[in-house]
Amino acid sequence: MVFKKITLIGTSAESFDHAVDDALDRAEETLDNVYWAEVQEMGVEVASVDGRQYQAEVEVAFELDE
Repeated sequence: MVFKKITLIGTSAESFDHAVDDALDRAEETLDNVYWAEVQEMGVEVASVDGRQYQAEVEVAFELDE
């Protein structure tokens, strides 16, 4: 088996958990064979948005087709 990792950044106005779910939902919608994910960083944008914008950088690994 050969895997590839990509980095996605999920966002949410609600929480870090929702930001992670945003990234994982998109990965599962657009990639086949998603095996695992690792949260790398979290941050909050406050300057240019109303309220807060939670961000989660998520590294997603998926198996490449043979």
